[in-house]
Amino acid sequence: MYTFNALETKNKLVAWIRDWFEKNGNGCNAVVGLSGGKDSTIMAALCVEALGKDRVIGVGMPDKGQDLHGADRIAAYFGIRFIEANIGGMTTALKQMFADGKNQTENPWGFDMSVQAEQNMPPRLRMVTLYAISQSNNGRVMGTCNLSENYIGYLTKFGDGASDVEPMANLTVTELLQIGDLMGIPAEWVHKIPTDDLPHSKTDEEKFGFTYATLDKYIRGLETPEPEIKEKIDRMHRNNLFKLQLVDTFEWE
Repeated sequence: MYTFNALETKNKLVAWIRDWFEKNGNGCNAVVGLSGGKDSTIMAALCVEALGKDRVIGVGMPDKGQDLHGADRIAAYFGIRFIEANIGGMTTALKQMFADGKNQTENPWGFDMSVQAEQNMPPRLRMVTLYAISQSNNGRVMGTCNLSENYIGYLTKFGDGASDVEPMANLTVTELLQIGDLMGIPAEWVHKIPTDDLPHSKTDEEKFGFTYATLDKYIRGLETPEPEIKEKIDRMHRNNLFKLQLVDTFEWE
């Protein structure tokens, strides 16, 4: 029977993070990409409790025309070092490379950047940025994915889906909200309505066609949604399993 104890789970998470660093980077810093949302905020809070605020670095990475969505305020709240790294120049350069390639006189590419590629570009450039900052500060990149988003593939492969460690990957959104509230993190960050921050963006739940609460109850076997929603969740899960698996390799004997 499903039960969830937020305090017990939080304490185990903190101990697990501390133990992981002792084994995989004793004395290293935790580097967290701060988006202003619940996952990265809770991750920062867990790292501060596990390692101390002097060993946690928050990084805000707005694209051109974007603001920090409170990432700097979150870092100040926890008393951790904050780095603002605007990725606008990189996204602009990559888009220009595609345009130049398509229009070059000799051997033109003959295609535009796809909508999907353009949408996934900022998350991947943010991960490049995080790793560059991490490797320059004796760091380890902390993953901020959760089970709910992973289950339906709501992550960018080699973008927000990449990290050195994923402490929260087996916890649902519902469970993480309980942990965030328990830790006393301001509700404006824990319960901020999540969006993908794209132009004319809808909320996550508007795009899904179902709520995180519905998804989480289904994942935990507490409640099966109506058939249409169940089929949609199952389809999203099947279609995105490749994002969570190791890449296939040829077995040479």
